[in-house]
Amino acid sequence: MTATGNAIPRWRGFNLLEMFTVNSSGDFAEDDFRWISDWGFDFVRIPACYTLWTVGNDPYAVREQMLAKIDRVIDLGERYGVHVSFNFHRGPGYSVNDERVEPFNLWKDQDALDAFCYHWELLARRYAGVPADRLSFDLINEPPDPSHGRLPHYPMTRADHERVVRAAVAAIRAVDPERLIIADGMGYGRIASPQLADTGIAQSCRAYDPMGISHYQAPWVNGMEWPAPKWPDGYHYGEAWDRARLEAHYAPWVDLIRSGIGVHCGEAGAHNRTPHDVMLAWFEDVLRILSANAIGYALWNFRGSFGILDSGRSDVAYEEWHGHRLDRDYLALLQRY
Repeated sequence: MTATGNAIPRWRGFNLLEMFTVNSSGDFAEDDFRWISDWGFDFVRIPACYTLWTVGNDPYAVREQMLAKIDRVIDLGERYGVHVSFNFHRGPGYSVNDERVEPFNLWKDQDALDAFCYHWELLARRYAGVPADRLSFDLINEPPDPSHGRLPHYPMTRADHERVVRAAVAAIRAVDPERLIIADGMGYGRIASPQLADTGIAQSCRAYDPMGISHYQAPWVNGMEWPAPKWPDGYHYGEAWDRARLEAHYAPWVDLIRSGIGVHCGEAGAHNRTPHDVMLAWFEDVLRILSANAIGYALWNFRGSFGILDSGRSDVAYEEWHGHRLDRDYLALLQRY
């Protein structure tokens, strides 16, 4: 399984989380951009919460001081040669993060979709002069799986998903026709959408499967009872995964590339409770598959339990790095791919 000719660059980098939650500061560290660039990477994804730049429960009341912090992120990307992909991790009417229940459902309610398109049009207008090789828009983080209701507040069908994506794309392109737009896969980044091929947008997959490796003992996905991770034969909801199963998992995304659709892997990695050697062995197989198919990636996260800095593992000989703890072996693996 290999594909060539990905329609978008093979950007490699990290998610930066300073706008991730309803209480985030929006204050990004310039050192993060400097180190990402110095280490040979060229991409950051910014998962953002729209309520950071709105007032109260009014989705149309915008706080300029928070938008200025987005300006700074894009400026830092330009300064250090790092592409910025701005993502609504929480958009009007939807988020996988349960810290707040939205007052409406993006996938079903027209007022939610109107607010969603308003915010994307606002950003499209604000950044219309920024080249597409410096800035992309990632519409909404991890739409749900249309086949089940794990997120009961936000039921969604495939038709709902397509309608929302097409509406947002139209809103953006009405003011910025050249903006690179990315749509995360349904099923929390697992399900490709060939039916969107005519839109000309790129699509984003994930590198989290098998979940028994990436989210072992992660309390937010009930991973506390899963068996001890191993690779191959990694646990995934009763299945045992190996390299061949990974290849099959990414085959629909490779098919997108072959049909001329750009593909990127917007989130990847493993929580710090998975043994380091198991994580590295599994993730090298993932990176081999992505690399062979010209698919770039962004680790979740840069600093934190999935990252190369301050990951809090008990089985890593960390290197001191300007007040942080660097996982040099993990960094070296990423640099090879």
